[in-house]
Amino acid sequence: MRRRKFFERAGLGSAAFVALSALPSGTSGKRADEPAEHGAHQHDNVDGPLSNAVVSFGQWPTNFTPLVDRYPNANLPPAANNHQLIPFEATIRAGGSVMFVIAGLHNPQVYDDGTAPAQINANATVPTTGTPAGVPLIDDPASRLYRGPDPSLFPRDRTESVHFPKPGRYLVICGVRPHFVNDNMFGYVRVLP
Repeated sequence: MRRRKFFERAGLGSAAFVALSALPSGTSGKRADEPAEHGAHQHDNVDGPLSNAVVSFGQWPTNFTPLVDRYPNANLPPAANNHQLIPFEATIRAGGSVMFVIAGLHNPQVYDDGTAPAQINANATVPTTGTPAGVPLIDDPASRLYRGPDPSLFPRDRTESVHFPKPGRYLVICGVRPHFVNDNMFGYVRVLP
């Protein structure tokens, strides 16, 4: 009865009340025969244990000498950061996402299903434009699906969430050339059907 009074006060009348009351509980107001995609945006609900994964993209160590003390927002030498993707392979369902929790000067890049690390042209680079300037970032567009922003323009701690709509095994690399080439900083996202 309270909903009816709300609609009457809002000037919507009983037609709107009846139309909205016919919707099943918990729906978004979308018709069952309405397509899931509207333009480039995915609107299907994604739920469950494989709907999202977290990947640590670089980590601040506890065994570094001298002690890693980031207070008050101190810039650290590059060697103070662990250059790994943990876990090495994250698994989600198609339509899910991966949250890259970035610690350090890193540039997530995602390559299409089946791309191997040896296929990346690490000699094609562009320089960072902020601080530090001139660090080479890999710029190989072949099979690349996603490239994060210039990391020199952002804080050293940030997150980037990337959506994976199709099944496959996607290569994820750190686009900072020395991290990929010298430290083998890469991993995978396995997307299940």
